[in-house]
Amino acid sequence: MMKRPIIKVRHSDVTPNGGSASRRKFLKLGGLALAGGSLLLYSCSEEELSQQEDILGRDANGGDAFNLGTGDLAILNYAYILEQLEAAFYTRVLEGSYWESADPVEKLYLEDLQAHEVIHREFFKTVLSATFSSEEVAPDLEFDFSTIDFSDRDSVLGTSIVLEDTGVSAYNGAGDLIENPAYLVAAGKIVSVEARHASALRSIYLPGFTEFAGDDIIDENGLDLVAEPKDVLDTVVSTGFIENELIYNNIPNG
Repeated sequence: MMKRPIIKVRHSDVTPNGGSASRRKFLKLGGLALAGGSLLLYSCSEEELSQQEDILGRDANGGDAFNLGTGDLAILNYAYILEQLEAAFYTRVLEGSYWESADPVEKLYLEDLQAHEVIHREFFKTVLSATFSSEEVAPDLEFDFSTIDFSDRDSVLGTSIVLEDTGVSAYNGAGDLIENPAYLVAAGKIVSVEARHASALRSIYLPGFTEFAGDDIIDENGLDLVAEPKDVLDTVVSTGFIENELIYNNIPNG
C-alpha cells in the first residue's frame, strides 16, 4: 500500500461546512474561562519562571528538540501537547471523506469533539504563555497522520477511542503531581469532558451495552485507569504522530 503523504496540521480554528458554525456558538470557554482567569492571578516563583539551562528546549547536541521542563511547567506542557494532538487529529477527521458521509449523529459527535479539543488546546496555550517565557512553552507542533485512513470509519473511531482513553488516564495520572491548586481545578474540569468523549465514542462504536465503561478502562474498584506522564509520552511518541522531538526526562512522575 502506498504511504499517505505527511499531513502538516497547523493551528487554526477550522469550522468545516458553514452550517455547523451556528452549533458551535454555544461552545464557549464557560467554566474553563473562569478557571483560566483565576489561574492567571497566580504568580509563579522565580524558580518556575527561570528554569535551569539543562531543561530548556535543546537536546544534548544542541538540536531543536523541545524540553517540557520540570514541575508544573512540565505538566502544563504535557497537557498542552496532548491537546494539540487531539485537536489536530479531529480537525483532520472533519476534512476526511468518512466524516463527510458519516451517520448524522456521528458527525455531530465528531464536530463537538473537535471544538472541545480546540478550546482545551487554546486554554493551555493561554495559561502557559501568560505564565512562562516563550522558550519554555511547547511550540505549535507538526503531526504525521499518514497511518490513519480518514476515509474509514474503523480507522477514525478506533483511533479516536484510543486518544480519548489515553487522555483520561493521562489527566488522572497527572493530578497528584500538580502543585498549584488552580491548575488542578482546571485539569479536573477538562478530564471530565475527556471522559464524556471516550464514553460517547465507545457507545456508538463498540458492541454491547457496557463498553462505555468497559473492564479495559475501569478497574475492579470502579475507578478509571491512571497512567504516568512518562509512560503516556513514550506511547504517544511511539505512534509517530508527533514530528517534533520531545525531551521529557525531567517531568514529574508518581
